[in-house]
Amino acid sequence: MKRPVTIILVLVMLALVIFIFARKPRPPLKPRLAVKGRIAIVLDDWGYNLNNLGIVEGIKYPLTAAVLPNIKYSAIVAEELHSRGFEVILHLPLEPEEKYGLEKNTIMASMDKTQILRILDRDLTSIAYARGVSNHMGSRVTRDLSTMEVIFKELKKRRLYFLDSYVTAKSVCPGLARRLKLTFFKRDIFLDNKEDKKYIKQQIYKLKVKARQQGFAIGIGHDRKATLEVLKEVMPRLAREGYKFVFLSEMAQ
Repeated sequence: MKRPVTIILVLVMLALVIFIFARKPRPPLKPRLAVKGRIAIVLDDWGYNLNNLGIVEGIKYPLTAAVLPNIKYSAIVAEELHSRGFEVILHLPLEPEEKYGLEKNTIMASMDKTQILRILDRDLTSIAYARGVSNHMGSRVTRDLSTMEVIFKELKKRRLYFLDSYVTAKSVCPGLARRLKLTFFKRDIFLDNKEDKKYIKQQIYKLKVKARQQGFAIGIGHDRKATLEVLKEVMPRLAREGYKFVFLSEMAQ
């Protein structure tokens, strides 16, 4: 009786050994890539046309679109960009030092509170899905405390954030936002002051360095073919290097 039992035990042990050695070893887990820095890219001046919506289709990373109010394609482009996954903000026309090329109903430092709020309300109504506001031009107004206080108090009431494009070093916006406890961001790098792909790539490299140094960086470009084509090319590369692209609103988290 013992012999059959012994044979069975030997066969079981043999089968177990074969099973263990026949199993394919699990591949080692890939180490999770550490985030080197967060990058938010904002693209200004949407609304003049619909020319670059096709290029946007090929960009699979978060982007924030600043849409100008009350021009021909404002409402359409805000809807289209939102449907493509963009974060949409109002690109609010503010008075610059140089009085040329102004948009209709640009907010001026000489306006009273009623005029400012009327324009701001109309502009916000014209841009669906707006999560925040940035300044279009504005080198005169963003250094005017009384005008910006009217705007900021209304944005805080509506729970919207403000991005200072920082077109003047005399901007009162950072200090005012701190005092009013308004969610606030400031531009680090302009990406496309020159509409040249080589230059734009150099600016994005500077943005990357800034993100690595301080943990985050905000770059501002424009609704331009060259800018979008460069972003489509370099954003995947930066993501592989460990940089994380985020919506502007995520910078507050």
